[in-house]
Amino acid sequence: MQLSALTAISPIDGRYRRPVEALAPYFSEWGLIRYRIRIEIEYFIELCQLPLPQLAGIDPAIFPRLRALYEDFSEADALRIKEIESVTNHDVKAVEYFIKEKLADLPISQYLEFIHFGLTSQDVNNTAIPLLLKEAMTADITPLYGQVIQRLRELAEQWADIPMLARTHGQPASPTRLGKELGVFVERLEKQLAFLDGIPAAAKFGGATGNFNAHQVAYPDIDWKAFGDRFCSRLGLQRGQLTTQIEHYDMLAATLDAYKRLNTILIDLDRDIWTYVSLNYFKQKIKAGEVGSSAMPHKVNPIDFENSEGNLGIANAILEHLSAKLPISRLQRDLTDSTVLRNLGVPFAHAVIALKATLKGLNKLELNEASIRADLEDNWAVVAEAIQTILRREGYPKPYEALKDLTRTNEKITAHTIGQFIEGLNVAEGVKAELRRISPYTYTGI
Repeated sequence: MQLSALTAISPIDGRYRRPVEALAPYFSEWGLIRYRIRIEIEYFIELCQLPLPQLAGIDPAIFPRLRALYEDFSEADALRIKEIESVTNHDVKAVEYFIKEKLADLPISQYLEFIHFGLTSQDVNNTAIPLLLKEAMTADITPLYGQVIQRLRELAEQWADIPMLARTHGQPASPTRLGKELGVFVERLEKQLAFLDGIPAAAKFGGATGNFNAHQVAYPDIDWKAFGDRFCSRLGLQRGQLTTQIEHYDMLAATLDAYKRLNTILIDLDRDIWTYVSLNYFKQKIKAGEVGSSAMPHKVNPIDFENSEGNLGIANAILEHLSAKLPISRLQRDLTDSTVLRNLGVPFAHAVIALKATLKGLNKLELNEASIRADLEDNWAVVAEAIQTILRREGYPKPYEALKDLTRTNEKITAHTIGQFIEGLNVAEGVKAELRRISPYTYTGI
């Protein structure tokens, strides 16, 4: 069976391939190989610019031709590397041999043994992977969270003055405003994005066990620590100063946990909007030809928010495993990080699917203000808090208990019921006038 969107095992390479297509240049096997080549080439150029004594004569004019190996990297190039790997049984070594093969006809052929000089494979992987993640986050992932925030902000402003019944424990509670409730999510998401922005993209670059052993023994007079710091910094990465053979992944785990928190907030949003739809606070714009149910023609299901919630759940489950597992390695190295990291793109793909579904759902919402007002009218008991608070201010005896007795009867509390209660109070007429102005539509706070 040939691999296609219909035969792919994972839905992110099948049913949902189109929404996540932009992630392929980062998280695919092709993408990882390309970033490895980028690291190897930039490292060789850095050695030339140091310069190592043997590389001092290399003309910088050749650097663009070296960079073309990753800038013009093709699927045919990737297939050639996989052919080499079938012999070496080592993915990073195959990249090294490919680069040497490609550069053999250039006037630097006598210097090719300085490709991958002094490095271990994790010096390449633990710079390539944080770099590809950083660039994927900047270009395609984090901006989607920003789009959701922006849409929520627009809706919060549009519906800023819409009074709405609040529900705590699922029960009617002091009224709020729809715009404010959406603003809660704006604030939460913005704070987590700010936190995420402060987490450095950490890299490991220090030789076989993190000590620059091979570099130091070959060139003891060079400050290799400063070299490694400078090289990583130019890539936009922060080099770990004390590492084993691999990056310890603490900062990567922090990044993954930050995304997990963002996703958790969005799950909360999805469920709240889903509930508002079920309460008929929102209707959904109908697309011609769409079917809500195979059996019930009237249904317009909140499928976008359900799709989002499901994909965010999968994303968070994988993010949880990655962030819990990656910082743990036996002694200086074991291979569990390698196989796990190959799934790094999977949670982000599910998150991208979810974010696009949430945006689609938000853009389909139509306010049903009549239903919201009807719910407020049906719950006059929620102004009891306001009345008893003013009575407390006035020194009225046991105001809480008085309102409790009123509102916990089996009779429905209406505007008339509240009005009768107010008229029966032994307070000044001015206080009664103040109490009469309170309604579920006006008692919405600041």
